[in-house]
Amino acid sequence: MKLIVWLWNPGNEYRLTRHNVGFLAVESFAKANAFSDFEDAPKFKGLLSQGTIAGDRVFVLKPLTYMNLSGDSVSAFAGFYKLDPTRDLLVVSDDVDMEFSKLRLREKGSSGGQNGLKSIASRLWTEEFSRLKIGIGRDRRFETADWVLSKFKGEELEELEKTVFIEVGEKISEWIGKP
Repeated sequence: MKLIVWLWNPGNEYRLTRHNVGFLAVESFAKANAFSDFEDAPKFKGLLSQGTIAGDRVFVLKPLTYMNLSGDSVSAFAGFYKLDPTRDLLVVSDDVDMEFSKLRLREKGSSGGQNGLKSIASRLWTEEFSRLKIGIGRDRRFETADWVLSKFKGEELEELEKTVFIEVGEKISEWIGKP
């Protein structure tokens, strides 16, 4: 069993913001792989979808706790299913310090200042879980909080949909297939 979590802020006002790029990418992945519709999962403080890839049962969790408390949702799921985060957890998030549209898949690492990753590491008592970071770049004319909550421009969304989300799907499939 595998768990993919995307970090996001729920609500229509946040839907197309830079902070929610992980949400947009994994939503695209779930649709492309014919996963079930997302259903309310109150015990996990989120919405849950599932499917099968390469014989593995794969869950996709959308925490409803907002970005900074994502660990509450992930730890509830991990505890219930006795999930080993070092092998079976992938967190997809934005990274303001990476160039727009660049991807980085790592088996472990620090939060890099990303509060959702900090929350998950804190609640799971480890930073040794896989993460896929999607670069959203940084515009120094804005405070960081204002930048990550700003909306993507039309051409940026186009690039995400045409290339980045396809690459994200490939990276997720690579992660699922690892021994």
